[in-house]
Amino acid sequence: MKGGKSKTDSRKADSRLAVKKQTKKEKKAAKDPNKPKRPPSAFFVFMEGFRKQFKEKHPSNKSVAAVGKAGGEEWKSMTEEDKAPFVETAEKRKAEYERKMEAYNRKLAGDDGDEESDKSKSEVNDEDDDGSSGEEDDD
Repeated sequence: MKGGKSKTDSRKADSRLAVKKQTKKEKKAAKDPNKPKRPPSAFFVFMEGFRKQFKEKHPSNKSVAAVGKAGGEEWKSMTEEDKAPFVETAEKRKAEYERKMEAYNRKLAGDDGDEESDKSKSEVNDEDDDGSSGEEDDD
């Protein structure tokens, strides 16, 4: 009986070996370095200035976590009116990002179409060079 179990177990093991599992790196598509970076949220716009202020007040503090915690507490204690300039800046950056993404997507779509348009241009030029023009008859 022990031999019977090992045969079925070995079949299962063989079937597992036959299927290659993809790793996270293999599943993940390569990043395009030309793709625009996503814009920061209002909180991260706030943190840009807050980090500078925090480092001026606490020059000996090297902890990133301490800066993040202090910034988070400060952000939570702010009113909507205090947050408004950061929200406005974040919205401007988002609008700029969306314009850049539209241009980026058009460029990607245009790359595929450029090859076809180049071919059609060369075909048009070839037809003109075939002698269909009347200049050669005048000589």
